Amino acid sequence: MSHADLAAEAWAAIGGDPAAATRLTVTGGTGPGGRAAPLPGPLPTGALATATVGAMLLAAADLAAARGAGRPEPALDAGHAAVAFTSERHVLLDGHGAGAPMDPLTAFLPTADGWIRLHANYPHHRAALMRALGHPRAGADGVAALVAGREAVELESAIVAAGGCAAALRDPLGWRRGEPGTAVAQAGLLDVEPGVPRATTTLPALPSGADPSRPLAGLKVLDLTRVIAGPVATRVLAALGAQVLRVDAPLMAELPLPWLDTGPGKRSTHLQLRSRPDRERLHRLLDDADVLVAGYRPGALDPFGLSHDQLEEKHPHLCSVTLSAWGETGPWRARRGFDSLVQAATGIAHVTSLDGGATPGVLPAQALDHGTGYLIAAAAMRALTLRAREGRVSHARVALARTAMWLLAHTPADGLAPDGGAAAAPPAGAVAPPSPAPYLDVLDSPLGQVTVVRPPGTLGGAALGWATGPAVPGSAAPHWD
Repeated sequence: MSHADLAAEAWAAIGGDPAAATRLTVTGGTGPGGRAAPLPGPLPTGALATATVGAMLLAAADLAAARGAGRPEPALDAGHAAVAFTSERHVLLDGHGAGAPMDPLTAFLPTADGWIRLHANYPHHRAALMRALGHPRAGADGVAALVAGREAVELESAIVAAGGCAAALRDPLGWRRGEPGTAVAQAGLLDVEPGVPRATTTLPALPSGADPSRPLAGLKVLDLTRVIAGPVATRVLAALGAQVLRVDAPLMAELPLPWLDTGPGKRSTHLQLRSRPDRERLHRLLDDADVLVAGYRPGALDPFGLSHDQLEEKHPHLCSVTLSAWGETGPWRARRGFDSLVQAATGIAHVTSLDGGATPGVLPAQALDHGTGYLIAAAAMRALTLRAREGRVSHARVALARTAMWLLAHTPADGLAPDGGAAAAPPAGAVAPPSPAPYLDVLDSPLGQVTVVRPPGTLGGAALGWATGPAVPGSAAPHWD
């Protein structure tokens, strides 16, 4: 399936007019079969990048039209989309590398019966891993020896029960046949609940002569997300003109690299939601917000008055998009997850293996995070378009595992050998990854000069971008400008 077909499918999934999908112009980077594949490998990762960024641009153009600014023509350089999908690799702070190395335990390790992917970049997840292994002070070699003596699924369950993050390596058929995979497959790419018309919820039109490449101008987005997928979505919304306020707990510091990468254009505040005064401050923010993007496990925010039903009652004007790793249903709905763990569990790491599945492989980008992030941005803008045109307040739900299964479903021959094993090799003639240099911007910020990848795409010929670099964490008061 071509990148155009995937873009049309993503656009239709969020409720877009199928005829509008043909307005997207894509140039550059086209690989075998029209798959726009400057992210080489056996899976169509380049097509995923072009499709999800393309759906975002279509949604932005539609929102501009709905707010009376005309319909800017969306266009995308596939090479730019590919570089944007690896944006964290290109971040510099004052001209130097900005990323701390990953924890050595964030890796695949062999088990007694296969492989397991661990995640230990955050201190509380590392501590949970060590508790599950029963040796809190073991070094990397000791952990490898302990893991080698355990069965993968049993150890996965033990780490999750201890509050940690891990995923045993599965092949795609094994994932689909299991209860978690069945639940994700039944859910499709994303859910959109269109809501009912409310006369009081329509959006104001953009002022006469407003820039149609900033269709979110004057709108407010509350960002309750962390790590990559959710923050990618909200940095896109900031580039399109939204006022974005990110909210974090004061004692849950984000890692420096994703903060710099996904922070441009946003303000940052700290609220402790277990504190009643801070909960009240959050709800005052929601009173005036137009969109909430939330990236916590299903049910995790319910005690703070942020369940779906509570939001509809307290903030009936508010459009929302919620993100999870494993979806809203099924036995893994409350399980923690990251892109790399979803790749392991769903079979992507099996399909991308270079030795027939004996050693786990990896996508050429954290494509589940980035692709899901652009889908979130597209869904948020589609919700605002419905609000502008019909007074409807809609809600969307996305998940990394749902994006993973969508990617696998569009692999030639399902990406599998007849027995469900890994594809033999990457497709011949794949396009080499593009140079990032043409797509980089340098932004001033209180943290220093930050080099980042410019947001991909143009609207009406205008490039997207941010006026400001990332903020100091927690530097803003909890109110809108």
